[in-house]
Amino acid sequence: MFARSARVPARSFLLLGPRGTGKTTWLRAQLPQALWFDLVLDREMLRLVQSPEAFRQEVLAAKRGTWVVVDEIQRLPSLMGDIQDLMARHPSRWRFALTGSSARRLRREGVNLLPARVVNQRFFPLTAQELGGLPPLDDLLSFGTLPAVRAAQARSARVRLLEAYVENYLAQEIRIEAAVKRLDSFARFLRVAALANGQVTNVSSIARDAGVARPTVQGYFDTLVDTLLGVWLPAWRPRAKVKEVAHPKFYLFDPGVVRALGGRLREPMEREERGHLLETYVLHELRAHIEQRSVGGELSYWRTPAGSEVDFIWTRGGKTVAIEVKAKDRWDPRGVQALHSLGTALPLGKAFGVYLGARALRDADVEVLPLGQFLERLHAGRVLGK
Repeated sequence: MFARSARVPARSFLLLGPRGTGKTTWLRAQLPQALWFDLVLDREMLRLVQSPEAFRQEVLAAKRGTWVVVDEIQRLPSLMGDIQDLMARHPSRWRFALTGSSARRLRREGVNLLPARVVNQRFFPLTAQELGGLPPLDDLLSFGTLPAVRAAQARSARVRLLEAYVENYLAQEIRIEAAVKRLDSFARFLRVAALANGQVTNVSSIARDAGVARPTVQGYFDTLVDTLLGVWLPAWRPRAKVKEVAHPKFYLFDPGVVRALGGRLREPMEREERGHLLETYVLHELRAHIEQRSVGGELSYWRTPAGSEVDFIWTRGGKTVAIEVKAKDRWDPRGVQALHSLGTALPLGKAFGVYLGARALRDADVEVLPLGQFLERLHAGRVLGK
């Protein structure tokens, strides 16, 4: 059982996160006395579909102050109407904790997402802080930080778990929700998208490689975002004299899932994929920290046509923090050229270089930190925010 950094809100909430990130395990530990509706179980789904009044009747029978958990609410989105009515009629009698691994069906069926009645929270794979420190880097980048994967000790077990994760995703999230018309085309797209993870996204090129029409590929990317497996990182457009690249990047949510979707779990890690996998992991840590600490702000990247690039830029109000990530043991002074170029375009509050060496360095106005030290500062609140 990993100690998670998330906290249960004081009011009803909707907890969204990819399958396998530990939402259910965490909620069962946090709310052991809750009235529980587990929609992952087919028998529970069948019971509530056959007796639509059962949910309302059982909640009404619960005593005041009871937490009511509905796990994987997207499997029966009609319950949202009952929940909204119960909250309206009895504003402070119960609190609801709703979990979901997909927002697609909720939006598709026009379900009211309980505006102003619940708070939204995101759940992520394990962070370095929750793991109690960084695992060996190649192991971390090869298999990611899903709780079940990290709990497995043997490499073969981790491979099997991640391969099953991909198979279950296709079977449960995609086939059950009828998110795509042709599962074979979507499976081909997933492999190509995994190979393009962390790169400037050329939808037309990916469509050619996957043998799928461009509009279909765009819809496939939307499906990955809706089912929480991926996120777009937009290009940042400061008021600079140089012309910036405007295309976004697409990142999958976990390095292990990237390698599983790409069919590379049983292969040694290649030098070309190492850098993008490290960026994927750092983005995960940034997103998790922003959510868990309610930091706010926006993440993006910056790149010029000449190829100068800053991997991550965090902005909030007038604050700007730039982060450049290098999968190298030795820091190359040329690694901060893009940071210096960005600094001439507008004032940077902070600028960090992150690398795989052992010592902290100072390169002009850029703090260069080993990965572990950077993550310690991040979770201590000394990177973003103040």
